[in-house]
Amino acid sequence: MSRIVSHSPAPDTAIRCDACPVMCFIKPGLTGACDRYGNTDGVLTRTDPHLFIGDTITAIGAGTTYPDYKPAPFIVSAEVDGVDMITVVTEGIFSYCGAKIKIDTDRHLGLERAAVRVDGEVVGHVTTAEYGSQMLALGGVHHLTGSGKKSGRVTCETLLNLCNGGAVALSIDDGATVIAQAGAAPIIDGVPEARMRVGCGSATIGMFAKQWVGLVDEVVVVDDHITGVLSEHQAGKLLDVAETGIRIRGRRSTPGRYFEVAAPGTGWGGTDITEPRQILAAFDKRHARPGLTMLMVSTTGDHAGYFVLDEVLAPQPQEMPEALRRAVALIKENCEPALCSVLFMAGAGGSLRSGVTENPVRLTRSVAAAITRVTCGGAPVYVWPGGGITFMVDVTKLPNNAFGYVPTPALVAPVEFTMTRADYERLGGHLADVRSLAEVRGG
Repeated sequence: MSRIVSHSPAPDTAIRCDACPVMCFIKPGLTGACDRYGNTDGVLTRTDPHLFIGDTITAIGAGTTYPDYKPAPFIVSAEVDGVDMITVVTEGIFSYCGAKIKIDTDRHLGLERAAVRVDGEVVGHVTTAEYGSQMLALGGVHHLTGSGKKSGRVTCETLLNLCNGGAVALSIDDGATVIAQAGAAPIIDGVPEARMRVGCGSATIGMFAKQWVGLVDEVVVVDDHITGVLSEHQAGKLLDVAETGIRIRGRRSTPGRYFEVAAPGTGWGGTDITEPRQILAAFDKRHARPGLTMLMVSTTGDHAGYFVLDEVLAPQPQEMPEALRRAVALIKENCEPALCSVLFMAGAGGSLRSGVTENPVRLTRSVAAAITRVTCGGAPVYVWPGGGITFMVDVTKLPNNAFGYVPTPALVAPVEFTMTRADYERLGGHLADVRSLAEVRGG
């Protein structure tokens, strides 16, 4: 079917769609503005197939409760291990939704709170980094509805593409450009990322210190967050590594751990340096000696160098011994593959609950008490504590193209609520609209 663009009253042959606030008039053989509903011989019809996963009913293709005074499209009973269960499915229309993007890389993408743009429009921001990953927060009601028509449209398209597994080019103010796609490696400034860091510089020393002892006198693991120095580190002390007289330019934390050795960037260990000796001050003559050996390595093993102190105690680059090459390779081996993860996040605490029960707060309380199980397209979700039904789901756990949109703008996502029949009765559910699984599948 092809799309109509007019939402004004049409001839008697057209029907009015009530599946979202746009309320399109749809002529025979055409669809509304969302491409989700069409006029099939005068009947308002969901254009995508209703998806079952084995004997499990999902909300994908089920239709919506909107306007939410009416029961959900499918309220289905089925016996599971001798227990009569009820599953209520609906495609929720979410203006209060967004996506959390986890990008596995030690490279600097942008400062916290920096704007993230698509086609020049702000769709989110950089948020707090986590271990070995940079994090973006995209979407949300203010970007969807509060920043102008174009911004809302671009935000909606961005979320839809990411949640349906598409690749999206993101530009970060005063930072990197990233092509993000759920389940794929990120492409940063045109370069595919291969691996995430094994840990911070201190953690790297903790993991591999034993294997370095006897091969080299000193090891410096360069990292934007915590740069580690073997001889000063607790692991080095416990392994009787001798002092080397090394001095690091940076803010010393605990022994062998340094902050702010360089600015963030896309070089060694997520810093802006391409020459690691920039973080070194002059060696202490009381402990350093000519011929002292040093390995400098990044937290991914992508950068590594071997140095020997000369007669004036200046580190000079030398060919790396094979044993140390194997040690660097072990760091690489222990790094997990770089990946983009996309979590859809939405609040289902609004009026769609009326499609489940005439007393909506009972559903909220039932979910909070783990009496009612929430899924999204059949995939498990994490439900946040506190008020409402705020959930997150890994979009790669859903079938392809599980998400839709309406041009209000808002995302459309499948939501399923499952409980026993007895619990559904206690919720004040729409018992008159319950159908058996066999009836629904046959229909």
